[in-house]
Amino acid sequence: MHERLEFAIHLALESGRIQKRHFEKKLSIGYKGEINLVTNVDLECENRIIELIRLNFPDDEIISEEKANLFEKGKNRWIVDPLDGTTNYAHGYPFFCTSIGYEEDGCVTVGVVYNPITEELFWARKGEGAFFNGNLLKVSTTSE
Repeated sequence: MHERLEFAIHLALESGRIQKRHFEKKLSIGYKGEINLVTNVDLECENRIIELIRLNFPDDEIISEEKANLFEKGKNRWIVDPLDGTTNYAHGYPFFCTSIGYEEDGCVTVGVVYNPITEELFWARKGEGAFFNGNLLKVSTTSE
């Protein structure tokens, strides 16, 4: 498996452990816009993901939903939503995930999505297909 893909999966699983630990417990909730929630769990997941990326890939840039993003054109970067579905999470509705992508030379080459409650892990690497919990996903043969 590709090094960045393996690492993205590791990041998503790590974030999922944090989400699972806090799920259905009292949260600190703020707003980053008129209706957009941000919780202490969003920030804890984001901080952990960023910490691990900087430790393992210090030359890569990071675009993350909860922080100010400044980046240079042409650099490789991680694209992170540490808690995708914050409103669901905050209401105890178990449909949320961590979403992570990796962009190389302006092209997204890796994508990972993980829901820790349902333990659903989706991942893809450019040119290698998409997988769900390790099984290759296929396009339906139904034409209509």
